[in-house]
Amino acid sequence: MATKNIEIGELKQIAKKVRYNVVKMVGLAESGHPGGSLSATDIIVALYYKLMNHDPKNPNKEDRDRFVLSKGHCCPALYAVLAELGYFDEDELWKLRKTGALLQGHPSIKTPGIEANTGSLGHGFSVAVGMALGCRLDKLDNHVYVLLGDGECQEGQVWEAAMAASHYKLDNLIGFVDRNRLQIDGCTEDVMCLGDLKEKFKAFGWDVFEIDGHNFEQIIETVEKAKSMKNGKPKMIIANTVKGKGVSFMENNVGFHGKAPNKEELEQALKELS
Repeated sequence: MATKNIEIGELKQIAKKVRYNVVKMVGLAESGHPGGSLSATDIIVALYYKLMNHDPKNPNKEDRDRFVLSKGHCCPALYAVLAELGYFDEDELWKLRKTGALLQGHPSIKTPGIEANTGSLGHGFSVAVGMALGCRLDKLDNHVYVLLGDGECQEGQVWEAAMAASHYKLDNLIGFVDRNRLQIDGCTEDVMCLGDLKEKFKAFGWDVFEIDGHNFEQIIETVEKAKSMKNGKPKMIIANTVKGKGVSFMENNVGFHGKAPNKEELEQALKELS
């Protein structure tokens, strides 16, 4: 359903509304992960509105593109996009994390539009590799997209998956690393230095790009280029982002990795995003 002719200005407005809904749902839930959801918003909006082949009215169509949110704790951004597109009613957003609600703190395939249960970091990347291999075996002309956190790249399973994707020559797999440089315990380089992620993925046999993860032109141009490269190599896009993007007091503030805004903070954040 991606609207190929949608303008950049429209994408920016959609992203602003998505951020508003992310902050609102996490605030109402009094629980969740706003920082990484806000840093990932522009990537997810670009994929679903401009780049991916998908259909909210037929979410299981065989030749659809798949998206796996490997950094599953940042599902509020994905939920807000799926609701905006009509995969489920927007009212579900305001029940986030409630007992028995459709939308929980990590993605579940019980939710329309969700392709994989994720949350344990590193697992979603491996699932995406398997999906890409399965799609190729089924001779489907599609792509599998996966979004990782940079802190997630400290997990050994990430590099096992990277090695497997290269071994099986999965050029239908396009990954993103949300490189906001913060994780639950602080700066990624202080917790466990990641070094040069670009060179690391190259060493594992991937084509690698580096972009501004909040620049829609760069996101779109890079994904289109990656899709066109049928060279037997999976693709990874290192997206430099700002944790908490769009809310002044959340930007680059590790305290909002996994903390909901209080009543006063919620009011201020929603005002900034209005």
